[in-house]
Amino acid sequence: MHVRPMTPEALAEHVAEAVAARAPAGGWLRVAVDGAAAARPGDLADALVDLVRAAGHPVQRVSADDFLRPASVRFELGRRDADSFYWSWLDEKGLQREVLDPLGPGGTGRLLPTLWDAARDRATRAAYTELPRGGVLLLDGPLLLGRGLPLDLTVHLQLSAGALARRTPDDEQWTLPAYDKYRAECFPEESADIVVRWDDPRRPALVEAAN
Repeated sequence: MHVRPMTPEALAEHVAEAVAARAPAGGWLRVAVDGAAAARPGDLADALVDLVRAAGHPVQRVSADDFLRPASVRFELGRRDADSFYWSWLDEKGLQREVLDPLGPGGTGRLLPTLWDAARDRATRAAYTELPRGGVLLLDGPLLLGRGLPLDLTVHLQLSAGALARRTPDDEQWTLPAYDKYRAECFPEESADIVVRWDDPRRPALVEAAN
């Protein structure tokens, strides 16, 4: 294994190049930037938008936070249950039905960018949009790998246990056991296509397999 330090800008360019290299002309590419909330995976996903568009591919941004289950389901075992956060908060079927499957083989490209407003605990009532062929979905969120979601390219922002604890707000410390279980059961550092050490987002490092 080789670890290559990069600037944030160089990292975004590297990932964008990998995305552009895989994007099919006649279909779609479903890309996920996976990372704990403390890693702010949405920031990297946002940084990729203009780069991927500059490479000639339409882009649709989607956040897993807009595909959470209703509060009655998320908080069935309490508001701070780590196991529920790990497996029950994300509406996997809704995300797959409304976003991922329409961009898969035989899909139409017609997707729903948001489904549920967790803050108001109600449907967003968003309008459907269409991503042209050759387009790229940039999805961000935590705990996305190991769920069987149909993704074509995955990026994992890896935080050490110490960095994760330091950067997680006090009122979210209860989520830490979920991330421990995620690492132990889903092995995101091994299953992701691109792994980035993200303890200091000002100095990310790309993890590359040894030749």
